Amino acid sequence: MATTREIHLSARPSGLPGPEHFRTVDVDLPPLGDDEVLVRNTVLSVDPYMRGRMNDVKSYTPPFALDAPLEGGAVGVVEESTSDRLQVGDTVLHMAGWREHAVLPARQARRLDVSQVPASAYLGVLGMPGLTAYVGLTRVAQLKEGDTVFVSGAAGAVGSVAGQIARRLGAARVIGSAGSPEKVSWLVDELGFDAAFDYHDGPVAKQLAAHGPVDVYFDNVGGEHLEGAIFHMADFGRIALCGAIAGYNAQAPEPGPRNLMMVVAKRLTLRGFIVSDHQEAASDFYRDAGAWLAAGELVHRETFVDGLDSMIDGFRGLYSGDNVGKMLVRL
Repeated sequence: MATTREIHLSARPSGLPGPEHFRTVDVDLPPLGDDEVLVRNTVLSVDPYMRGRMNDVKSYTPPFALDAPLEGGAVGVVEESTSDRLQVGDTVLHMAGWREHAVLPARQARRLDVSQVPASAYLGVLGMPGLTAYVGLTRVAQLKEGDTVFVSGAAGAVGSVAGQIARRLGAARVIGSAGSPEKVSWLVDELGFDAAFDYHDGPVAKQLAAHGPVDVYFDNVGGEHLEGAIFHMADFGRIALCGAIAGYNAQAPEPGPRNLMMVVAKRLTLRGFIVSDHQEAASDFYRDAGAWLAAGELVHRETFVDGLDSMIDGFRGLYSGDNVGKMLVRL
C-alpha cells in the first residue's frame, strides 16, 4: 500500500504557532471507493483565516481537530480515479491541503482549466482571495464610481486584488498600506494604486490624513488601521471588515478602536463578511476577473516556499510579512 505525508495539529497554540504545535505524519493511502480520486498535490495554500481554526472556539467554521490533518486550499493532479467526473491527469482544486496526496470524493474536487493560467492562480487571484476582494467591494461596501478607497494589507493576496478591482469598478482614488518600501513601490508602480504608505513609518491616522476623506475602507488588518480609517472616513462611508490579522496571534484581548463615536457622527456602515456566504457572486467574479486577467488589467504575484517541510514556515511568514501577493507552498 502506498504511503504519503500529512501535517497534523498536535497542540492548540497561544500566540504565533510554532513547529511544536504540528507533527508531520506518514500515513497509508486507502484504496479508492466508488466515485473517488487520488490527487497528488502540487501547490498548497496558507491563509490567515487558518489561525482562527487552530483555536478550540466557536466560530463561522469548525476548529481543526487535534491529531488529524489540517485542511486548506490545494491544487493537484488526479493520479487514480473511480469517477466519471474526473479523469487521470486532470488538474483539480480541493480543500484537502496540508498533505502530499489526498483521497477524496470526486464531488469535492473541481477540474481546472490550466491552458491560460497556472493552477496556482486558482488559490489566489482566481480563487478564494480574489473572490473575497470582489465580494467585499461589490456586495459589502457597495463601491460606487468616483469613490475614494483605502485598502489595508494591500500587498497581500486579498488586498492586492481588492485595490485593482476597485480601480476597475470606477474608484476615483485607491490608497493602500503595506509593510515595506518595496511593497509600497509595487502597489504604486505595478498595481496602479494612486498612493501607498508603509505603516511602520508612523501612525496610520497621520499617514492617511493626506489621502482622505475615504468613502470605502477594505479592512484586512484591524487594530490601529481600523481606528485610523474611522478618523478619515467620509460621512456615510462604508467599511468592509474582511479580517484583523494584526490581532490573530494576540495572547490577550486587544483594545478596540477608541473613536467609535465617530461611527455615529459620520453615519458609517461597518459590515463584517465571510466569503462563503456569497457564492452567488462567484459567476460574476470569474467572468470579470477572468477578463481583466486576460487583458493584463489584473496583476498578481505569488511567493513560494518549497516542500511540505516548509509548510509551517510559509504559514508563519504570513504574520511577518514574508509574502508579496499570495503565499503558497510548492510540492
